[in-house]
Amino acid sequence: MKMEKILCTLCCALCALFVPCGFTQTVEVSAKPLTDADIQLLRSDVQADKNQVITHTMQFTNSESTAFWPVYRDYSRDQQAIGDERVQLIKDYAQHFDTIDDAKARNMTQRLLNIESKVVNLRQEYWPRFEKALGAKRAAKFFQVDNRLSLLVNLQLVSEIPLVQ
Repeated sequence: MKMEKILCTLCCALCALFVPCGFTQTVEVSAKPLTDADIQLLRSDVQADKNQVITHTMQFTNSESTAFWPVYRDYSRDQQAIGDERVQLIKDYAQHFDTIDDAKARNMTQRLLNIESKVVNLRQEYWPRFEKALGAKRAAKFFQVDNRLSLLVNLQLVSEIPLVQ
């Protein structure tokens, strides 16, 4: 049951990034385990929403748009590869939640630290490309937007995934 809750949380985190928060209700939800196809579908929806947020926030000129989107597509693809690792870690955590020992906790923590390092390294790798496409000030604004979107997803995840027992 905890595995289903954690996987459901992953699904919610991917969706919650763009769900309007103007209303609150308490609803009983019965979740089925997420399949890889479900996760892929949610990711494509979230990516489309991210693109809309970026477009709206950045207000690209035609030349900026032409230069930005090819770089962003590569960046997004590389982000997704790191996201795949995070999803696998969450699935592993869900499967072993009730039986985590010190060795498993050490392994999972090291995997999490490696994932976080990859995120920072990816941003450092792509900074020159975004700067070339947009200039330093506009690239910095994009990085702020990208970071905020990532923080929203991470906040949703950490608020729903239970702590190690």
